[in-house]
Amino acid sequence: MNPEQSVGKTTLEELKSEELLRHIVLDFRQMKQFIEHPLIMASADGIRYKDIEGKEYIDGLSGVYVVNVGHNNRKIIEAMKADMNHFVFAPPLHGTNPTAIRLAKLLSEVSPGDLNTIKLLSGGSEVTEGAMKMARQYHAQTDHPKKYKVVSLYTSYHGATMGAMAATGCKRRKSVFEPLLEGFIHVHPHYCYRCPFGQEYPDCGITCAKIVEETIEMEDPETIASMIVEPIINTGGILTPPPEYLPLIRKITQKHNIILIFDEIITGFGRTGRMFGSQTFGVIPDIICCGKGMSSGYAPLAAMLISDEVYQAFWGEPSQNVEFSEGHTYGCHQIAAAAGIAAIEELLRRKLPENAQKVGDYLTQRLKELDDELGIFGEIRGKGLMVGVELVKDKKTKAKFEDGFGKKVGEEVMERGLILRTEADWFAIAPPLITTEEDIDEIIMILRESLIAALKP
Repeated sequence: MNPEQSVGKTTLEELKSEELLRHIVLDFRQMKQFIEHPLIMASADGIRYKDIEGKEYIDGLSGVYVVNVGHNNRKIIEAMKADMNHFVFAPPLHGTNPTAIRLAKLLSEVSPGDLNTIKLLSGGSEVTEGAMKMARQYHAQTDHPKKYKVVSLYTSYHGATMGAMAATGCKRRKSVFEPLLEGFIHVHPHYCYRCPFGQEYPDCGITCAKIVEETIEMEDPETIASMIVEPIINTGGILTPPPEYLPLIRKITQKHNIILIFDEIITGFGRTGRMFGSQTFGVIPDIICCGKGMSSGYAPLAAMLISDEVYQAFWGEPSQNVEFSEGHTYGCHQIAAAAGIAAIEELLRRKLPENAQKVGDYLTQRLKELDDELGIFGEIRGKGLMVGVELVKDKKTKAKFEDGFGKKVGEEVMERGLILRTEADWFAIAPPLITTEEDIDEIIMILRESLIAALKP
C-alpha cells in the first residue's frame, strides 16, 4: 500500500493527519502524543495485524485479551452474516431472538457447576456492575437488606462505569474520578513476589486470604453483599494466586453468606488453559462475569453466568416484583450472539484451551531460558496463554529499574513488530489461542532483541 491508495474514501495521509485524528479519543491515551505517531490498523489475519502503511505486527496481546480464536476467522464472520439476513434487532422490552436463546443454552453447557442461568450484555463494565447489583438485590429479596457492601482487591480492574470503577483497586484508573460510590472496600491482593505483609510463601499461612475474613468481620458480615475478584489480576501485573487462595476465599464467602463474583472478562474462554479460570483454580463462584474472548472480538458481547441458588431469588410471579432490575439496549443483540456461538464452537472444535495450556507452557520455558541469559526477570507468572513477567534490576534484592524500563521495552517491541502489554515494571504476553510454538519462537526472538536494546545506556 502507498499513501496515494485510499482506505474507504479517505487517503492514508488524511487518516494520519491531525485534522482527522483530533476528532477521536482513544482509551487511556494522550491524544496530543498519539497524533504525532498514530497507529492505525488496516487488516488482520491469524495472529498478525497490518497497519495502513503495510507494516506487520504479531498480536502478542490478542487485541487486549480478546481475539482468542484469531483474526479473520471466516466461520465466525459467515455465522454473523447468516443471522444478519433475517433481522438484526429484537425488541428487548418485549422478547428476544432465537440466536440469543441458543447462546444462553451453550453457555450453560460449558459453564462450571450450576451456573445455568445467563444474563447477556454487551461489555465487561456492564456485566461486572450488573453482578454487583444482582448481589444487592439478591440479599434484599432473601431477608438480608443491610447487605450492600462490595469487597475487592487492590490493583484489580473491574471496568470503567462508576460502580465497576469503585470496585477497581488501581489508583491510576480511578483517582481522577473520585469521590466514587460508597460501600466499596479494598484489601491487599495475593502478591507473593512482593508480599504486602512481608512474608514468604508457603510459610505465610496465606495471610492475604485471612485478611479478607478479618476485614469482613470488622465491617460486619451482615453489611457485605459480595466479593469480586479476578482469578488472575491483570492490571496488578498478572498476579497469580497460590493454589490455596481462591478455595479459602470461597469458604470465607460461603461462611458469611456473601456472593462470590469472579471477574473472568479476561480469564474466560480458554485463556488460562481451561474454558474458565474458575476451572483452572478449582473453585466455582456464585456468578461469573465474562466477555472479551466470548465473541473473540467479532462483536461486543458479555454475560453473567448465574448459579441456580442465586437465580432462584429472582424467579416468581409478576406481582412479586422479584425479577432482576437490569436492562441494556444491546444486551441480547442477535448478531453478537451469533458471533458468540461461533467463537465458542471454534474453541471447542479446535481444542484451543488445551492448545493454550501446551503453548503457554512452552512460552514459560522459553522465557526462563531468556532469563538465564539476561537475568532481569524477577518472576514469570500466569496460566496458559496469560503470562506476565516482572522486571527487576537486581534479582537478589528485587530492586526495580528506576526509569520505567518496561515502557522502553514496549517501544522497542513495537518498533520490531510485536504488540505486548508493557508497564514500568512488568509486561504481559497473551497472544491468540491459535498461537503455535513456532510463533512463540518468533515472539521470543523479538523480545530478546528488544530487551537487549532497552538495556543499552
